[in-house]
Amino acid sequence: MSLKQSSPRANRFKKNGKGGFVLAVFLVAICLLMIGGYWLHRYQQHAIQAQKPKHVPQQITPQSVHSSATKPVPPPVAVVKPVEQPKPAQSDYYTGDIHPNQLVPPPVQRPSAGKAELAIIVDDMGSSLAEARSLAGIRVPINFAIIPGLKHDRAVATYATEQGIEILVHMPMQPKEYPQRRLESNGLLLEQSDEELRNRMLSYLQILPQAVGANNHMGSGFTEHSDKMRIVLQVLKENGLFYIDSITTPKTTGLKVAAELKVSSAKRDVFLDNEQNEGYIRGQLDQAVVRARKNGRAIAICHPHPITIATLAKALPELQSKGVKLVKITRLVIAP
Repeated sequence: MSLKQSSPRANRFKKNGKGGFVLAVFLVAICLLMIGGYWLHRYQQHAIQAQKPKHVPQQITPQSVHSSATKPVPPPVAVVKPVEQPKPAQSDYYTGDIHPNQLVPPPVQRPSAGKAELAIIVDDMGSSLAEARSLAGIRVPINFAIIPGLKHDRAVATYATEQGIEILVHMPMQPKEYPQRRLESNGLLLEQSDEELRNRMLSYLQILPQAVGANNHMGSGFTEHSDKMRIVLQVLKENGLFYIDSITTPKTTGLKVAAELKVSSAKRDVFLDNEQNEGYIRGQLDQAVVRARKNGRAIAICHPHPITIATLAKALPELQSKGVKLVKITRLVIAP
């Protein structure tokens, strides 16, 4: 039996010739897609660039300013500062002494049983009854100078009298800086007539009938005019009141006029609280003690600031151990 010889297995793709054609078409399609995608991308980028502005201003940063001196620097932002209020002129915060020739009559030492005497006057009283209570609570001799016309002037005067505290009329007088510097509406002005000055003085005494004397509130301008001070001191004399010169100017005529009119008077030695801190106030109080020891007497003036009241509450009771006696102001007034 003869066997039929078998032929090699034929490739069906090669046999019909379609396989190579399909592969070629596939590769061509891939190439066309890639070329199309490339040109589409170029077209899109060109369109985007065409939409952008030709010149874009460069943003200036602190780094770019320092990196090149040729780059423009933006103008600085204007900073609005608060308007500063004018500082009080020194003329009404004068802390020195007046010339010895103006001390008429010269200060007379009073016998004080070996102890220096010191009177503390608290100016600008009358706006708060609580301040008056706090000061009276120190339980040492102290004196109030009340500005007539303040909200609680009468109440403070009545309370002080009940506590045995002597009160003064704290007369508001024109400072050199007036009208730039505020003064109470009932104050004494250089432009006022003698009659007006007299009427205002009498109104003060009607408000504060308990007063034993008076001292000036401000007054660096007013107290330098002897003719005006003569009107003021004449009213005090007629009503049996003495005068304490606060000395807000070295050119004050108050003591000289008081001597001429034979009005009992005295002068301020030390301001305690031109600076409102405990260390300064204690230092000034020490200066008052030195004056009291040297002359046998001294007058210190302060104000009802919270720090002043707190410092006085601690310091005044200690003065007894320093050989200083706190007294009422009438004790240190010099008779004509």
